[in-house]
Amino acid sequence: MGQKESRPTLRVVDVEWDHPDAILLRGEMDAELAPRYRDVEIGDGGQALSVDPHTVVVTYLVYEPDAGPPIGHAALRVGSVGLEVKRMFVRPGHRGRGVAGSLLSALEAAARQRHEARVILQTGERQPEAIGLYERAGYRRIPIFPPYEVVPLSICFEKRLG
Repeated sequence: MGQKESRPTLRVVDVEWDHPDAILLRGEMDAELAPRYRDVEIGDGGQALSVDPHTVVVTYLVYEPDAGPPIGHAALRVGSVGLEVKRMFVRPGHRGRGVAGSLLSALEAAARQRHEARVILQTGERQPEAIGLYERAGYRRIPIFPPYEVVPLSICFEKRLG
């Protein structure tokens, strides 16, 4: 009988929005996405994509079990029409290993603790990896919600929490 290979458990850590590792990963996310959307002009100069730290209810980082640098980031904020997933990012060398799923599970658990019926999010048409992730995780497309009407190529999703 074959032996099942066990994967080390990832550590999902609740940190402040301004934690240095959170800032680092958000910077890496911006650097990765900027070339994809270089030719897209946002109607409000990009304000719709900014995050007011006062609206953030939780920020999670993912670390390997043996510490080292962070490998994933995501936050949950009070948005215009509900709790919104923001700034989901996994470092390229760590994708496909369950990091994003761990982050989504943690965010959804945080939303349930707040007695929310759903979480929502916005992503971009030029992020097929993210779109696939959300669809596999049970998110369904919804109409674009504020403030993303001014952001070309926006795609919005929700997940009902049972």
